[in-house]
Amino acid sequence: MQRIVWVLAATALVALAACNPGGLNRPDGLYAPGVTIGDGTDHLAAGHRAMAGGEYELALKSFTRAAAQQGLNAEILAALGSANLSLGRLGQAEDFLRRALEEDGDFPEAWNNLGVVLMEKGQIAEATFVFRRAYATDNGDSDEIRDNLRLALAMMDESRYSQEPETAEFQLIRRNYGDYVLLPAN
Repeated sequence: MQRIVWVLAATALVALAACNPGGLNRPDGLYAPGVTIGDGTDHLAAGHRAMAGGEYELALKSFTRAAAQQGLNAEILAALGSANLSLGRLGQAEDFLRRALEEDGDFPEAWNNLGVVLMEKGQIAEATFVFRRAYATDNGDSDEIRDNLRLALAMMDESRYSQEPETAEFQLIRRNYGDYVLLPAN
């Protein structure tokens, strides 16, 4: 009998602790979250955390689980593409990112990551177009997208100049007091 009294008393104390403001749910917003197992897990958020931590294989697994839960929407397709990009799987990354953009053409992060894939593959002209689209979709708010666009434009200009024959001769012509023009030598 005494054992039952102790069990009831311990249960009552735990229940009172949970009701107390200093107990399980504190009013200052601090609480100890429980472990969520099964369908309650937010695999998409877990995948983003894994990406931030540099755990790209783990992120890919989490994004795949999120796809099984939620279906292949634009956000999950873009996340799968980003994880594959981080793993160096450019072909798979490009496929996922293009599919994400088919679902939602106003997704600046997907446009940007597709541009990165194209730059890595050496397709600079298309990457420049894609970065412009990302920049426009983002309304110019992202410094990273702007920097990627600048790099792509610089590489495109560099590739144009490198196509000129190295033996080409130019003549510097002075037009006005401070204006000079380069013209091909005759």
